[in-house]
Amino acid sequence: MALIKTSNPALGQNTYSDVARMQYGGAIDATARMTLNGTVNKTGILLLLALLTAAYTWSQFMQTHNPASIAGLLTIGAFGGLVVAFVTIFKKQWAPITAPLYALLEGLVLGGISAIFEARYPGIAIQAVGCTFGTLFALLLAYRAHLIRVTRTFALGVFAATGGIMLFYFAEMILGFFHINAFASVNGNGAIGIGFSLFVVAIAALNLVLDFNFVEQGVAYGAPKFMEWYSAFGIMVTLVWLYLEMLRLLSKISSRR
Repeated sequence: MALIKTSNPALGQNTYSDVARMQYGGAIDATARMTLNGTVNKTGILLLLALLTAAYTWSQFMQTHNPASIAGLLTIGAFGGLVVAFVTIFKKQWAPITAPLYALLEGLVLGGISAIFEARYPGIAIQAVGCTFGTLFALLLAYRAHLIRVTRTFALGVFAATGGIMLFYFAEMILGFFHINAFASVNGNGAIGIGFSLFVVAIAALNLVLDFNFVEQGVAYGAPKFMEWYSAFGIMVTLVWLYLEMLRLLSKISSRR
């Protein structure tokens, strides 16, 4: 089976083919291989874990309405999540432990950021959650119904667009260190800013389609059971990005009212 590229760093081009070639004391028994249902269940577990820690940072902020009260939790979640993500990518067999840990850490970040936005724009958090999961289920149904075909051209386009977005964010971050605000219109709530956010949300959503395709490829390759956790981790990475971009888009729209 030919592998299709994905821009998700957790689900690289050779992820499943490399794992399938690993030796674990002989051929992998059918009962020890990853399954689609198993991956779905693991993804659900990660989402629940993220919800638990998100609820904690949310409640901490809502008690004080002071960002400083959750600054430590946000720092631990952001940097801890990044470190655990890299560990998971390079040590895929550790995913049954590191993937849940990643979800817990990211929950700290998501809960804190959501609470801060909620305090400024009441109702925005539930809107962002609804839009994110609505997009997830809509794309999953479209993918399963073969309404979206994952071709190499499709994957290359999503990959290029995602790379461009990441380079833009990196350049913006570097310029920010020198207090240079060269992208005020992109970050603003005008037509350009909202249009840019819509574009980024669309690309983040299309990455989910590539993730679905890679999970199917993992099942087809007969990857070992721990890859259910790793695949769920990969989907979680995309969902975190999609949710944050939804939050950003909705905040721009809300600020115009």
